[in-house]
Amino acid sequence: MMRHIVSVTAIAAVLLGGSALGTGTVEAAERVEGPQLQWKVSVWGKRRAFTEGLETLSELVAEKTGGNWQIRIFYGEALSKARENLDGIKLGAFEMAIFCNFYHPGKNPAWMVYTLPFLPLGDPAASRAVRMELPEHPALKADLDRWNAMFYASTFLPQYEFLGRGEPPRELEDWSGLRVRAGGGIGKAMERLGAIPTSMPATEVYTSIERGTIDAASFPFTYAHIAYRIHEVADWYTANLSPGTTECPIVINKDAYAALPDAYKALLEEVKEAVVDRYFEVYTEADAKNLPILEARLEKIVYTDEQLERFREVAGKPVWEEWIAENEDKFDARGVVERILEIAERATGG
Repeated sequence: MMRHIVSVTAIAAVLLGGSALGTGTVEAAERVEGPQLQWKVSVWGKRRAFTEGLETLSELVAEKTGGNWQIRIFYGEALSKARENLDGIKLGAFEMAIFCNFYHPGKNPAWMVYTLPFLPLGDPAASRAVRMELPEHPALKADLDRWNAMFYASTFLPQYEFLGRGEPPRELEDWSGLRVRAGGGIGKAMERLGAIPTSMPATEVYTSIERGTIDAASFPFTYAHIAYRIHEVADWYTANLSPGTTECPIVINKDAYAALPDAYKALLEEVKEAVVDRYFEVYTEADAKNLPILEARLEKIVYTDEQLERFREVAGKPVWEEWIAENEDKFDARGVVERILEIAERATGG
């Protein structure tokens, strides 16, 4: 039976043996000798949980090389528009970037698998394993090859959950007729449940729920809901629905990587676990702060394992099959989905 874990608060005990910056082999490593080098990283927005892994990478690389290798993060689309980061990587305009698959499905069709609903990624161990191993699949590698890019690490965006107003959807049937802000695979899943999905900018959700234009909205849990103050106009939240997520990986220009001395390549691998750990750590910290706020104000909806299995059967697997049928002549779409299931099953012990 697949375990369902909503909040990344539980991740710390499972995945973190200590502070990413203060324990383990990274701290014990001797100084890495090499040439003076500066890399640029293209990111949008400002520094936040989503970028803390990159900040950790920058700090560790500078520390371990005595300042010789500087990885400088450029925020606010200073180097490139968010939707054009893959183009910038291909041109060699910068050495590293984050991109989100849903910004441009045509540029990364195989990577769109992460947006499918009700994939078994609610368990933290499964999420970590899938997001770090699946990019080795030939279809996902081919997507990045077209942009002269290589995968480095995931940013591990949390599972989405819903906050809503009015009568809570305690059963599958209760979703029928609800107007929900949900796009991509989650939107398709909600449609199969009889809900009415709509797309709108995140900044409009608060007013839309307050005025009754929509009944519920999905965001990465918990930090995005709090950031947009949805809890102030909501009555309830789903705690373990885990309807889906997305993927926004950190990638490297292949030519820039090839030009690195071997010692610097080895350093990238050495610090990778600390980068990954930091992401889980900051999301855990966000949940520790945000969950009490939700629990104090809203009704918590927790679904049983039996109900969650019904969600997958009714609103998950049919959407998977549609996606496979739409893409099977372009790449091994079924193989990509099956690989996710294999990795997740292994990571959770079946």
